[in-house]
Amino acid sequence: MKKMLIGILTALSLAASAFGAEPDSRTAALNTLISKIEQRYTLSGFTAKFDQYSTIKSMDITDTAGGMLYIRRPGKMRWEYEKPEPQIIISDGIQLWIYRPSDNQVIIGKAPVFFGDGKGISFLSDIKILRENFVASLEPDDDQGNSVIKLIPKKKNPDVEVIHMAVSRNTSDIIYAVTRNAYGDETRIELSGFEFSDSLNPDLFTFTVPPGTDILELEQ
Repeated sequence: MKKMLIGILTALSLAASAFGAEPDSRTAALNTLISKIEQRYTLSGFTAKFDQYSTIKSMDITDTAGGMLYIRRPGKMRWEYEKPEPQIIISDGIQLWIYRPSDNQVIIGKAPVFFGDGKGISFLSDIKILRENFVASLEPDDDQGNSVIKLIPKKKNPDVEVIHMAVSRNTSDIIYAVTRNAYGDETRIELSGFEFSDSLNPDLFTFTVPPGTDILELEQ
């Protein structure tokens, strides 16, 4: 009986040790992965091709779009949509311009209102946002073998309830990010063809309104 009791206690002790080690191991793996992402995106900027899929859950509708993305840190972004129709979204980190040439219209507002709390993978314009603004956890790898990080904003925001971000194990490139809001709507942005640079033209991140263009103010 004594030997049996010792055996049970030993087994329980080993099990407790195993359960205690697993979270520490996953935390270490997560910190290593985020550090690799930060190192990968240390240059001041990059360009990439993007494909965007936006799903409205209540209507079961998915819209697709795509084009080129330009990032210059900190906070500067330029989204050049080529499909379904030309559109440019530009932010210098403070000001925002949304230009729709087919409508002869530009919408002007404040960048934090439009891109706040990681919307539109805006955390890529300032990679330290990952640690500062989100609670991160490591998820199982996706079907392609990419590492997946779950990001929950520290500050509650109905527009961004959770982000799942897939990262290449080989290159530490961010392959895609899926943002879900409080209503179950999702936006998936896939990235490819990265080119990193310290010399992106600053003029890419400002906008001069063409004469005769209608100007609208973005609601704050």
